[in-house]
Amino acid sequence: MSVLGLIVAMLLGAAVFGLVIYIVGKLGLGIEVSGFGAAFVAAIVIAVLSWLVTWILQALGFAFGGALCGPLVTLLISAAVLLLAGRWVKGLTVKGYGGAIIAAIAMAVVAWLLNWVVGLFL
Repeated sequence: MSVLGLIVAMLLGAAVFGLVIYIVGKLGLGIEVSGFGAAFVAAIVIAVLSWLVTWILQALGFAFGGALCGPLVTLLISAAVLLLAGRWVKGLTVKGYGGAIIAAIAMAVVAWLLNWVVGLFL
């Protein structure tokens, strides 16, 4: 894959995840977003923060695998990342840690639904 193809793929992924954030924000499920621009920037910030937090935890020897513990830890980390993004991204407001957990669950469900709908046409 060329560098240009990689950049286009990353921007497209950020746009799709930005749409997910925008939908969840407009539904009022734990976050508020001022517009798609803020949601797009939030998507990029969340992706970078998620990668960084995961990398640091794995470097320290924490594993996220298996059973019920893995998804719960991932949910808690996602909520923490949302809280951080809410502090750094102008136009994204997170309604506390409980709101961040609700938003993380809602974003996973909306992303799954979008993936399912796209899969119907491909």
